[in-house]
Parts: sequence; structure tokens; C-alpha cells
Amino acid sequence: MDSPHGAAVSAEGFGLKGPRGWVFRGVGLTAPPGSLVAVEGPSGSGRTCLLLALTGRMRPTEGHAEVGGARLPGRAAAVRAFSALGPVPGVSELDPAFTVAEHLRERALLRRRFDGSPRSLLRPGAARAASRAAIDTALDTVGLDLAALPKAERTSVRDLERLEALRLSLALALMGRPRLLAVDDTDLKLSGPDRAEAWRLLRGLADDGTTVLAVCGEAPEGALTVRTGDRRERTDAPGTTDAPDTSDSEAAPDATDTPATTATEDTPGAPATTTTGSTTGSTTNGKETADALTRTGRA
Repeated sequence: MDSPHGAAVSAEGFGLKGPRGWVFRGVGLTAPPGSLVAVEGPSGSGRTCLLLALTGRMRPTEGHAEVGGARLPGRAAAVRAFSALGPVPGVSELDPAFTVAEHLRERALLRRRFDGSPRSLLRPGAARAASRAAIDTALDTVGLDLAALPKAERTSVRDLERLEALRLSLALALMGRPRLLAVDDTDLKLSGPDRAEAWRLLRGLADDGTTVLAVCGEAPEGALTVRTGDRRERTDAPGTTDAPDTSDSEAAPDATDTPATTATEDTPGAPATTTTGSTTGSTTNGKETADALTRTGRA
């Protein structure tokens, strides 16, 4: 049973195939609410598409997953309603020309417009106070001190350090109190100390009850890890056969089958459980991912 905040995640034989081949395939995963799940693999190995499929933003081709009690692909809209995206290139990137304050105000306005009750429209003062409280709580949770930025809240995103931008993206996502939080390129362009701090932050969110899916090049110790394949390995996964291409998603070009990978829990005795699965490599970038989402339909 799910916790009040986190969402349990499971998958069996989960795969996505586009016109040019498999993006990922045979993924098996079981994670209780409040897990930190690291999707580990080289760039271009289908990590982002797996992340988006598990959050209801891309439609899988075979197998199934269940997130927070909602079965995918049939209840993708329900999963989108309680999940949130942190930084995902081409999908939920920060606008470098916006200031930190502009991003926060925009997200607060969107939440009031789409998530607020009709009664809040009759009490704009109370709605603004609630939005301010949500912003302050999110900033405090991710440890982003606006006063410490070069121009405080008027600092442009382009002037933020990589870790500061990650904190801002997470704060924006957390304003909706998601049960599932997805983060792409977690450790990209981070120094050793900053990488450790980023994982400490995500671990803290998971410990507080939010289930976290994080794409990375190298999983941290203790995380439940799902490993995607290297696109240079082009042999079929043992014991698998090609399924008909019934997906209407446009996967990235040059996707090919790769050997089986395994979801593993790095710390013995940890509560999460895993099963063996396989994923396949692909070449993806932000534009291609955005194009795929446009065709498949995303929240």
C-alpha cells in the first residue's frame, strides 16, 4: 500500500519500440513508496524514455507497469496527475532568460489556475498567501537560499551554478506535492562534492516519502538501480523475440537491441526488491525526446 506521499513502482517486461527499433525492453522493477531509484546507463541508452514512460509521458509497446496503484499504459493520465518532472532536456528545462522569481511565480500561477479550487478565485489574497507558502516550503526543502544568489531572486537562470539550477528545478516540481518525482541527468556536469550533495538531496526527498526516479551515469551506493544497455552492444537479449511494433511513439533513431541488464539493490537488506530485466540502447537528445512526446501525448 502506498504511503501518504510516495508511490510504489513496479514493472514487468516493460518495453518501448519505435519505427527504428527498441528503445528499451524487458525492464523489471519493484520499488516501494519512498524509494530512490537510479536509472543508470550511458548517454543514449534509453534512460530518459524509460523515465518518461514510468511517469505516464510516453506510451510503452509491451509489458506493463504499475505506479501508485495505476496500471500503465491504460491509466497514464492518472500517473501524470500525481507525478512531476524535474529537469528533463527538451521537456521541462528551465528557461535561461527567466529569473528565479519569474520561474517561481509562473509555477505558482499555473498551480492556482489548474490545481486550485473554484473557491480560491473568490479569495485571491488567501490564494496568493498559499502560493507564497508553497514556494517557501519548496525552496526550504531543496536548500535553495535566494539571498545567497548573485542577484537574489532576480538572478537569471543562465547565471546559476549547475547545482543551484537543479535545486530550482526540484523546487518547482515539489510545489505540486508529487508522489513521484522524476529527474534526468542527475549527475551531469557536477563536480564530485556537488554530485554527492545532489544525491544527498534526492535521498532526503525519498526518506521524506516521495518516490524518486533519477537518471544518472553512475548510481550512488544504496540506491535501487535499473541499468540500461550500451548502444554499442547490438545483440538481442537472450530469450527474447521481437514483438509487433504497435506503439504510436516516435522513439529516437538508430535504436538497437542490447544484452540483458539487471535492476539491483546495491545495499544488502534494503527494503526495495528487484527483478532481472533488459533494456536496449538508443540515441536520444532533448529535441528528439520532445518530438516523441508531442506524438505520443504528454502532460
